Amino acid sequence: MEWSFRTAEELAAALRAGEVTSAELTDEAIARIERDDKVINAICVPDFDRARAAARGADQARARGEVRPLLGIPVTVKESYNMAGLPTTWGMPAHRDYVPAEDAVQVARLKAAGAVVLGKTNVPLGLQDIQSFNEIYGTTNNPWDHDRTPGGSSGGSAAALASGFCALSIGSDLAGSLRTPAHFCGIYAHKPTLGLAATRGMVAPPAPPLPVDFDLAVVGPMARTARDLALLLDVMAGPDPLTLGVAHDVTLPPARHERLGDFRVLVLDEHPLLATGFAVRAGVNRVADALADGGARVERHTALLPDLTEAATLYTQLLFSGSVARFPVEAYEQLRTRAAGLSADDRSLDAARLRAMVFSHRDWIEANNHRELHRHGWRQLFAEFDAVVCPITPTPAFGHDHNPDPRERRIDIDGVEYPYFDQLVWAGLATMPGLPATAIPAGRSPDGLPVGVQLIGPMFEDRTPLRLAELLEQKIGGFQTPR
Repeated sequence: MEWSFRTAEELAAALRAGEVTSAELTDEAIARIERDDKVINAICVPDFDRARAAARGADQARARGEVRPLLGIPVTVKESYNMAGLPTTWGMPAHRDYVPAEDAVQVARLKAAGAVVLGKTNVPLGLQDIQSFNEIYGTTNNPWDHDRTPGGSSGGSAAALASGFCALSIGSDLAGSLRTPAHFCGIYAHKPTLGLAATRGMVAPPAPPLPVDFDLAVVGPMARTARDLALLLDVMAGPDPLTLGVAHDVTLPPARHERLGDFRVLVLDEHPLLATGFAVRAGVNRVADALADGGARVERHTALLPDLTEAATLYTQLLFSGSVARFPVEAYEQLRTRAAGLSADDRSLDAARLRAMVFSHRDWIEANNHRELHRHGWRQLFAEFDAVVCPITPTPAFGHDHNPDPRERRIDIDGVEYPYFDQLVWAGLATMPGLPATAIPAGRSPDGLPVGVQLIGPMFEDRTPLRLAELLEQKIGGFQTPR
C-alpha cells in the first residue's frame, strides 16, 4: 500500500492500528523524494539519516504506549527555520555555511509532538520573492507545471506537499508566503493571527534566535487537508516560553459555527487597484456558490469593509518600510534621492513602495495609527460576518521569472501587465491588520492549474476559517494529486 498522499490524520490512525510503522512511512517518503525531487527541487537540505533514526525512535515510543499528536508522521520544515546541525541560509550565498546550534521553537515543538523531520524546503533569496529560487539551492518547480513557480517564499514546502514527499510542513507568511504557494500548488495553508504562534529561531542568519514580536510576519502550518491544518496549528500555537516562562498551551475560542448554513460570509472578487484574473474569479465564485447552496448567508457588498485602496497602501508602507533596515548607507541614499523625485500626485503602489523604503519613524507611527483604525473596522465587520472569501493572488501560478531587478518584472492578468509586486494586495488584506486566513483549493483553471482562495477570519478566532475550510472541502473537494 502506498502512503505518500495520505493525510496526517490517516497516517496517525494507521500507525495507532499497527498497519504501518513510522520507519516504513519514512523509507517510502525518502524513496519518493529521491525518485521525484530531481525535477521538483523542493527538498533543498535532506536530513534522511536523522529522520530514519527519529522514525525508529517513534516506533519504540509507540510500543511503550506513548501518545503524541504527530508521533511518527513524516514532515518537512521551511529552510528559514533553524535546525541544529543543518544550514540556515535564507538562500543568501554569504551565509551558505551558517549552521545554528539550536532548533527554532517550532522545530522543537514538531519534534516534541513526535514528528519525523525529513529535511528542509527551498526558499527565495532572503524570503523576499513570490517564487522560490536562489544561488545556493537553485529553482523549485511547480509540480503541476515545471515551467511555473510553486510560489514563495514557502514554495518548497508547498511543492513537497503536492508531490507527496511529506504529510505536513511548516512555513511562514509576511506577504502571502504560506497562502500563495498553497494557491499555486493546490494545497491548504493557514496564516495564523499575528502573535499566535511563537517565531523564535525563524530568523535570517546570522542573527541570534531571540523571542521577537514581528510587526507583520507569522509562522504557520501547511497540509493537504483542512483538518490536518488544525492538527498542526494546535502543535504550533502558543507564546514563546522564554517570554512567559510557561508551557505553550493556548486555548483558542471554538469555531463560531459547525454547520455551513450558519455562516455569514462576505465574498470579494474585485480590487480597486488590480484586476482579478478570470481563473481566480471563477474559483471565488465556485466557493460562493457552494456557500449559498449550503445555506450560508452570502453577501457581496457591505459598508463595513475597510477601504481596500487605503488598506493596500498601508500594507505596502508597513511591509516595505521594514525591508530596507539593513541596506548599505549608499543604497539607502539612492532610494532617498529616487523617492524625492516622485511627483506628489503619484499615488501608485510603486510610489508607495519607494516612499515607504525611506519612511521616518514619524511616518511609520502615522501608518501604524491608521492600521489601528482598520483593525477596529475589521472588528465591526466581524460582528456582522464570520468570514471573508477573497483571492490570494490575481492569477494561478505564473512562469519562472528570474529577472534580477524585480521592478522590471510584470504580472500578466488576462493579457494586461501590472507591476510584479502589485499582486500582493490581496495577501496584504489579512496581513496588515494581523488577521487569520486559511488558503483552500477552489478548483482548477482552464489550463489545469490549481486555483485557491483565502478565508479571512476574526482576530484570534482561527478555528472559524479553519472550520469553514473543512466544511467547504466536504462540499467542493480539496487537494488533488498533480497530473
